[in-house]
Amino acid sequence: MTQAVPNITGRLTGSTALITGAAGGIGSATARRLAEEGANVVALDRASSGARLAEVVAEVTALGVRALAVHADVTEQASLNAAVEHAVAELGAFDIVFANAGVIGSGLAENVTEEDWNAQIDVNLGGVWRTLKAAIPVLKAEGSPGSVIITSSSAGLRAAGGGGTYAAAKHGLVGLARAWAHELGPYGVRVNTIHPTAVATPLVMNDANLRASRPDLEHPTPDDVRELWSRGKLLDIGWIEPVDVANAVLFLASPEARYITGIQLPIDAGSTTKWG
Repeated sequence: MTQAVPNITGRLTGSTALITGAAGGIGSATARRLAEEGANVVALDRASSGARLAEVVAEVTALGVRALAVHADVTEQASLNAAVEHAVAELGAFDIVFANAGVIGSGLAENVTEEDWNAQIDVNLGGVWRTLKAAIPVLKAEGSPGSVIITSSSAGLRAAGGGGTYAAAKHGLVGLARAWAHELGPYGVRVNTIHPTAVATPLVMNDANLRASRPDLEHPTPDDVRELWSRGKLLDIGWIEPVDVANAVLFLASPEARYITGIQLPIDAGSTTKWG
């Protein structure tokens, strides 16, 4: 029997999304985009991002949905468990999880300290594991289709010298997502990873990161790296915008992607194809 094609108007009406790293560029853009399609939003980030998190919640509620700011640290399981419990008590069960919190790191293998290694792995890989450890019981108990979207990176599909620790964590997320797709499939929950190239956020467009690409300049601007960064892509752009990632998350969270699980979706202007 042929099933009806989902209606894509207000495609997330009735859903609630838990978003980690919600105060950041990708997280905040995704919170707004999901809210535009009717989703309530649990915006989770560290207490140090409290002011920005409050702004994100205000932007979301202005769109006519419910939103909740929750402070939690993805490196602390107890913190995430309490955050999930609070979110469910305030907004009810969530059916979408966008595990997005992360940090950027670089360095040649012999220069990376054990402290650097542990910090990157703990946030980028361990943080996602802890988030889902807290969220999975809610997804299983919800009894309706759910979606988990995990922010990896183009470095989770390919790697370059100087970014081994970051690539290890982001590659690790693919393994976790594939395993979770098996575990959660019987409960109607889909699990996928997204793999953005450089995104125009403060995490990427900062002085230290730009200098890594243009060490010949004391204070390079995005325009100074635009041509260099575009060389690695099939499309003639240096970077993408947060909304480009948010749109991909929206698709994977929506009923339009109801039979898509266990995949890795590049949002990279063709960089992984060019260098894969």
